[in-house]
Amino acid sequence: MDTQQVLALFEQTGALLNGHFIYASGRHGSRFLQASRVLQFPEQTEALCKAMAESFQDAGIQLVVGPATGGIILSYETARHLGCRAAFTEKEPDGTMALKRGFRLEPGTRVLVVEDIITTGGSVKKSIDHLRARGADIVAVAALIDRSGGQAEFDVPFHPLATLTLETYDAESLPPTLAAIPVSEPDDLVL
Repeated sequence: MDTQQVLALFEQTGALLNGHFIYASGRHGSRFLQASRVLQFPEQTEALCKAMAESFQDAGIQLVVGPATGGIILSYETARHLGCRAAFTEKEPDGTMALKRGFRLEPGTRVLVVEDIITTGGSVKKSIDHLRARGADIVAVAALIDRSGGQAEFDVPFHPLATLTLETYDAESLPPTLAAIPVSEPDDLVL
């Protein structure tokens, strides 16, 4: 599955939105990714996770882990295609990520970490730190979309299915075409 096919699935399911949005950073842009909208469809989720798993069929993956919440469904479905277990990390009060809920992790377990959208890679890095502290062997990171503009880096191989650069602007320097569009809240846009 290439970038165009992934983005087509996102567009078909309303997960790639066009309009005027304010990102968590406070910057403005004309496109917004809402991965949950594509992951609500089992057939599309299966296709995406099967594509992520293909690169790791012979890597001896024993556990697929995704940071909550975006990585929960992905870890399960990708693990299904790899024939192994799935788990997820959750945010701790101190901002770190941790396996909870009795997920077992033996030292030396070969782990694939998966995520929906990589912007900074922060949740993935915190998950990797926790997993390594528990003795995991992190094989790679896989993601549906890398929207970091090449800024997210990991100390293991990184395999996004697609890359997408989203132009962002300060509120004071919006292009006229974007300034002419009212700001939309992505969660309010029902498709």
